[in-house]
Amino acid sequence: MLSAIRSYLFPIIELYILGLKVLLVQLFSRPFRLPVMPRQDGKVAIVTGGAKGIGYEVVRHMARLGAHVIIGGRNEKEGLAAIREICEEHKEAKVEFMKLDLASLQSVRQFVQRFREQDLQLNILVNNAGVMLVPEGRTEDGFEQHFGVNYLGHFLLTWLLLDILQSSGKWGHFSRVVNISSSAHCIGEIRLYDLNSSQCYSAHAAYCQSKLAQLLFSSHLHQELQREGFPLSSCAVDPGIVDTALYRHLWTPLLLAHKTLAHLLFRTPSEGAATVLYAALSPDLEGEHGGGFWASGQREMTTPLTFDPQLQLSLWQASLQLLGLQ
Repeated sequence: MLSAIRSYLFPIIELYILGLKVLLVQLFSRPFRLPVMPRQDGKVAIVTGGAKGIGYEVVRHMARLGAHVIIGGRNEKEGLAAIREICEEHKEAKVEFMKLDLASLQSVRQFVQRFREQDLQLNILVNNAGVMLVPEGRTEDGFEQHFGVNYLGHFLLTWLLLDILQSSGKWGHFSRVVNISSSAHCIGEIRLYDLNSSQCYSAHAAYCQSKLAQLLFSSHLHQELQREGFPLSSCAVDPGIVDTALYRHLWTPLLLAHKTLAHLLFRTPSEGAATVLYAALSPDLEGEHGGGFWASGQREMTTPLTFDPQLQLSLWQASLQLLGLQ
């Protein structure tokens, strides 16, 4: 009983303490300002969850630079509204919406099939969509929601698009996979024996696990790509604590405080998108300079756990097995 209480309470305490630390850092530091990025004419990008929040700002900026951007999302109404706004601002913007529900492996496969039918190249994949602190539940395929949506859905999407990403990249113009992780990864734990968080469910622990999983996946993928010599890189980004709808499942008193103080303490979606765009577009991250974990426009060190090659490989193999790819 005591062990179960600890398993439930400790992740909550750790996550809110970490959040407070991050907020204090943000309060006393200037947000990263994105330098002028080169034109992206002729390039194709997919941004999951690109209809609102950070994803919307990423889509908006890429479209302004001339990229053909595809928003992958669940809500068609929101997606089309986002496209209208972007096209009103940039008359020549090339933006489209394609249905993608990361909680459904079938939906992910259908999305990839529809994309392939367009016979387009793919230069940038931004795995941005996610859920946070949602009540206990399962995806269409029976996976815990944080692990299934934040991690497994994006794993499958990336895996199914790898050949197009690889063939679209060139030396000096690498294709890029950008995974949106979080500082929460540093208090996450990968329980290979219980990836579905079936034992003593904690939304906080499940969220942190999914963010650590994203980082482990991103790092292992980049190493494999480098080893095989493909013109494709993979990196992870922490956008900081950003004022988006992601926080709607906070504990009620904190949710009320969030609504009151977010405009003072949280970053705006545009500020949160800056490092994501830097990782996706900057010539400074070309080739061997790509990869890694990025926050506030800089490469950051992470916890020793994220460098554990055995853990990376074990999670990779477990993911392939769960997705029926092995």
